[in-house]
Amino acid sequence: MSRHADLSKTITYLAIHLTIGFSVAYLFTGSIAVAGGIALVEPMINAVAFFFHERIWRGALCRDVSRKSPRGSLPCH
Repeated sequence: MSRHADLSKTITYLAIHLTIGFSVAYLFTGSIAVAGGIALVEPMINAVAFFFHERIWRGALCRDVSRKSPRGSLPCH
């Protein structure tokens, strides 16, 4: 996939994510302001959570690889 396609896919996914987040929050609260805030804040919190999730998984994978082979194939640093 080209960089342009990757960027397009990312932007359309973001639009879908924000639309769903806003819609669900609006249905629960009935407030455009609250729904808008939730729709914008939630992806930022998820991005931070994803970063730490990946670090934890990488650490777990590296521990598993290092037990099996002293020269693991993952960049474990």
